[in-house]
Amino acid sequence: MAQYGSEVFHGYDKPHQFTKGINAAAAKTITEVRREIGVIRETDVIVVGGGPGGIAAAVSAARGGARTILLERYGHLGGMSTGGLVNIIPNLADIYGEQHIGGFCQEVIDRLALRGAACFPEKRFWGKSEPSVVDTYLKANMMHFYIRKNKAGEYVVLYTAVIDPEVAKDEMNTMVLEAGAELLLHTWVTEPIMDGSTVKGVIVESKAGRQALLGKVVIDCSGDGDMLPRAGVETTDYMVPGSRIAQFGFIYWVCNVDLKKYDDFMNTEPDKYKQTVQQITELGGSAYFSRGLLDGQEGVIWVHRLIGSLNQTDPEEMTHIDVAARRQSVKNWELMKKYMPGFEKSFIMLSAPQLGTSGGRRIIGEYYLTGKDMDTDRPFDDTIAVFADNDRGALSLRYPRTYVPYRALVPKGTEGLLVACRAFSADHDFSEFFNLIPHCMCFGQAAGAAAAIAVKDGVSVRNVSFPALRSELLKHGAILP
Repeated sequence: MAQYGSEVFHGYDKPHQFTKGINAAAAKTITEVRREIGVIRETDVIVVGGGPGGIAAAVSAARGGARTILLERYGHLGGMSTGGLVNIIPNLADIYGEQHIGGFCQEVIDRLALRGAACFPEKRFWGKSEPSVVDTYLKANMMHFYIRKNKAGEYVVLYTAVIDPEVAKDEMNTMVLEAGAELLLHTWVTEPIMDGSTVKGVIVESKAGRQALLGKVVIDCSGDGDMLPRAGVETTDYMVPGSRIAQFGFIYWVCNVDLKKYDDFMNTEPDKYKQTVQQITELGGSAYFSRGLLDGQEGVIWVHRLIGSLNQTDPEEMTHIDVAARRQSVKNWELMKKYMPGFEKSFIMLSAPQLGTSGGRRIIGEYYLTGKDMDTDRPFDDTIAVFADNDRGALSLRYPRTYVPYRALVPKGTEGLLVACRAFSADHDFSEFFNLIPHCMCFGQAAGAAAAIAVKDGVSVRNVSFPALRSELLKHGAILP
């Protein structure tokens, strides 16, 4: 099993002991009535899911000249990066300060920065051990995302950004529509339309009922690989209990915290502070939090709770975790408000309306990435993304970049389908490090560009000209070997 370096270790909650309830008891079946379903769109590219990968795919496909529609189940775009409050976009550059992820991801950050809605360390500090900058992120309890050790054992700063999720929702809408893609929110994609082993479109459910869309290429950016089971795609969902991807995340923000009063208490009365933390812990709460890093949001803290789960697509498991995590978050806040100086006038301003999902099913693609692919300096002939490898201690210092081939987005044996989310073709060890928000944006940008080329050239997505794909990615700022 892949291991994080000791400097970024997280003590995750133990996996929930999940047992089947309603679903296991449902031995009775019914037969659905055969019915005609109206086709509401015929287009070139259908993108399923408006998370980080889906937005990138839709924008990229539309910019490539393909008629594109983006389908999203919620009333906003951004997925985990907005609705899940996982507003941290990490590992954009390596420990040495060299940027590896650009393209669509960098464009999102740049556009949000112009609106005062993105925050990140200045470029001159990337890979450097500037004490004041290092201390900023250590004090914020953001070491996991911002700080690593270099070869000399010094703490250095990574290029990681945080974004304002509310402004991002608006900016992402703008990017999709500006590119010329069509957007359909409040629409749940339920299954693919198949012609043998070829995906021809999707079935959706919404307030308007059950409808169909036909397309030349479908890109699954659902995160959970929602299209895969009924498309006949071979998948794996193996996860190691206790690993990063075997977790749900539940995040909430507390505002109106007097952090100066909190710091004074912690620094001037350290023994009493430790006693207060212990008291809160013994009462079943947690005093751990991160300081919000967005400009103009002083007094806002972020609480990222992680709950172990190997069943991240089961609605019963999700219901149990959501109810329990929401109860615990309020309890934590009530205990902090009662016992911790600085929290007297605080309140929960925002909690994630959707659980953060870290793992799940993954395709067996034309290339299957494994842990061994992280330990090489050699790019693939069809490399579509380069990722900064920052989380494996000494191995990251030796191999600071990891390569992903286009073939990892192409499922074996199924035509007309690309996968551009955390369901890309990889084993547990590879996914443990490289299925985060910026990685999915890279997958989406490549898949969207490839889909547009496939439509234009009249070829299968697996037969897309890689020189043409590489040229399109470079045109829009991707960083490739």
